[in-house]
Amino acid sequence: MSLYPLRFVPRFVEKIWGGRKLQTLLGKALPQNAPVGESWELYDFPPGLVEAGSSWTSSVVAEGPLAGRSLHELLERFGPDLHGDVPLITTEAGPQFPLLVKYLDAREDLSLQVHPDAAYAAAHPGAHLKTEAWYILQNEPGARIYKGVRTGVTRDRFAAALADDSVMDLVEAVEVKPGECHFLPSGTLHALGAGILVAEVQTPSDTTFRVFDFNRVEPATGRPRRLHVREALECIRFEPADPPQPRRHVAGHFTTVSRLCACDFFTIEKVRFSEGIREKLPYDQPVVWMMLQGECELSVGGVDTPTLLRRGDTALLPAAMKTPILTARSDCVWLEITFGKGRR
Repeated sequence: MSLYPLRFVPRFVEKIWGGRKLQTLLGKALPQNAPVGESWELYDFPPGLVEAGSSWTSSVVAEGPLAGRSLHELLERFGPDLHGDVPLITTEAGPQFPLLVKYLDAREDLSLQVHPDAAYAAAHPGAHLKTEAWYILQNEPGARIYKGVRTGVTRDRFAAALADDSVMDLVEAVEVKPGECHFLPSGTLHALGAGILVAEVQTPSDTTFRVFDFNRVEPATGRPRRLHVREALECIRFEPADPPQPRRHVAGHFTTVSRLCACDFFTIEKVRFSEGIREKLPYDQPVVWMMLQGECELSVGGVDTPTLLRRGDTALLPAAMKTPILTARSDCVWLEITFGKGRR
């Protein structure tokens, strides 16, 4: 069977801080009357890590000859034809796909939080490294993210501020605008602010240590969400966040590629492609596309029906496809995510 560009069924996750922009701005069919904070576009988790049970929690193919198959099944069936020489993550349950790709809609501020680095994860069974990046799709006027501690803030001063609810005075607030990419390596204290819609690329970990949650309570329980102050204090880098990475641009007659972010685990580029152009895709490694604008068609030898991508769609392009051809039906923009060779 020929491999082809794979669209998956999104996994919608309700969050106390979620909203409805995933539907109104990206066209996703959300459950009614639910505060949906996340749309998991591409994911693969071992049994028990996200959901109870003995099955993998893994993206399900939405269309074409492989519809209904999970990403994990495809990794086992196709191996390097799907993932090329990109190393998979080794888990006790088997190899795991090395990225998690999402959209996030923050109607309210997310909790102030941190994710562990490799050293912490190695010393604490059950914790997993998490490095991520946010691409700003849309934001309300004046919306901000929180990113890193201010210069001179020490662990002791930070802990004291947690005790008297003044901790946000010690965190850098950054006003955002569409098109920005913010890199958040593990150990960076951060929170996505209210009124922001982002595309998120991250290592596949759900280990999050909440250190402050704006004194909110869960509607279902009437109690505050659990905090993880001790764990967070062990993980936070008490130094200013890294400055934005410089962008690199490569332009041709019909396309522009801008590098937004690069690290050991992934690289994110923004690609613009002109309407009416038809080109053979040059990849020999897997690539993820997140469509930001326009409409394009991807055709592959041996597969009768082309894959159509529109704003809000995400596709995994396998490493081995027969003569893949891109046709731009309109001016297109997408995020192109390639895989690093970081520690697994």
